[in-house]
Amino acid sequence: MQELLARLTALDTSASMSLRVIACFDELVRGGVNVHALLSAGASMAGSVAGFHDERSGRSMRVGPDGVALPDDADASSIERVAHTDDGLTVWIEKSPPLGMNDAMVVERLALGIGLRLGRNPPDGRRGLSSALDPDVPPHVRQQLLVALGLRPNERHRIVCLPLFATWHRHGHMVEDVVNTPFGPIHVAVVPESVIAIEASPCGIGVPMSLDDLDRSFRTAMVCLRLSAPPDVPTVVADDYGGLVELLAASHTAGPLLDVDPLDAIMAHSWGAETLDALVKAGSVRQAARLADVHHSTMQTRIDEIQRTLPFDPMDGIGRTRIGIAYLVWRLQHSTVLVAPPTAEQR
Repeated sequence: MQELLARLTALDTSASMSLRVIACFDELVRGGVNVHALLSAGASMAGSVAGFHDERSGRSMRVGPDGVALPDDADASSIERVAHTDDGLTVWIEKSPPLGMNDAMVVERLALGIGLRLGRNPPDGRRGLSSALDPDVPPHVRQQLLVALGLRPNERHRIVCLPLFATWHRHGHMVEDVVNTPFGPIHVAVVPESVIAIEASPCGIGVPMSLDDLDRSFRTAMVCLRLSAPPDVPTVVADDYGGLVELLAASHTAGPLLDVDPLDAIMAHSWGAETLDALVKAGSVRQAARLADVHHSTMQTRIDEIQRTLPFDPMDGIGRTRIGIAYLVWRLQHSTVLVAPPTAEQR
């Protein structure tokens, strides 16, 4: 647990602290830690004693920021508390004003974690936004969950995906949470259809969808996030790739794929990445040369080498489609955008 707290604390200071709190408790709950460990995490983040009392069992516990259990017979009337009570379960941190800006979030997530540990979780045991983006949840249930979060059912929205260590220049109000994915916990936000840029990096912005199809926007936003490459490409918007982004989202791109593996030899050249990027965006050799900022004869020499390396001609007919898809899949397979940057101590 202490290792987890240290790892979260080491994230970029521009990252939302509330998301660190959410991510921490998500990791602890998924790890099946006991109530004492949950209280210890809450106390450490709040910098004060954390406690709980269960009316059903009569059980109580208080834990200090150092993780040491304390007597549970303290005079409650003499202690300032930030508390959360639900279904006979009271969870609190013992803190006098002024309160920290994330104290309420710590108590909320601590209460959720202890409630889950004691079997007080809702019937489906899942939170709203995470369930609303789960394709296995019926569409009408997903829509109900999103409406409960404050979204209008007759409007289309987009999903934005960011790593927990994303740098925010301005963090506006939006529906957001941490959602577990095959790539680890991801910061997920919901924005109106008209939004095609936010002041954060790196991020991926999905296709606009109705509420009952917002899981499709989520999948495309994840692809876009993995295609981003700050500082050169801090944001990728699904609209720029059209149906290709949904094709990539629906495909299994983790294993070996035809046309993709041969690109390794091209990418080994210092000019490989910029040349392929220019080729898939350009309509001619001269246009590709302009995009790569090289003489057209230099571009032609590079294309000749690419044609000798690949088992197909990337400049002819269906070959252009093949090289475009192969290049995008290669970028997904080699994406490092979800690898946290080194801390000051690690540099």
